[in-house]
Amino acid sequence: MSNLRELYQQLILDHNKNPRNFRALDPADRYAEGHNPLCGDRVQIYLQIEGNRIAEIGFQGSGCAISKASASLMTEAVQGKTLGETEAYFKDFQAMLTDPTSEPDLNHIGKLSVFASVRDYPTRVKCATLSWHALRAAIENAHTPATTERDDP
Repeated sequence: MSNLRELYQQLILDHNKNPRNFRALDPADRYAEGHNPLCGDRVQIYLQIEGNRIAEIGFQGSGCAISKASASLMTEAVQGKTLGETEAYFKDFQAMLTDPTSEPDLNHIGKLSVFASVRDYPTRVKCATLSWHALRAAIENAHTPATTERDDP
């Protein structure tokens, strides 16, 4: 358990200090904003979609280490994936953080599994899932900001 906690801390700190894909895409085919009113986290997701695939993804924003690291790891996970694969990642990630009976499929979500322990801290779940809600809003081309206060299936 302490090895997983150490890996979690290292990965979170690394992606917080050196976030991957931390940039605005210009032009972006899709864009969405997200806000976590509880913690004050804010995120903007930029997508370039080619066919049914996320060709490029970028994010910007501010917030806690968990929020920023989650957005960074998310962009790495979904880059080049189809929209269907991305939705599967969203559902698996959401279940891992909200369903106590869920066991992450390490072959599927890989590094994202380090967020499994966040499930024990309900207020932090919103920090970890904010970028995912914004990603979903961008894919759906929603015109209202994504929020962690919305219930998603």
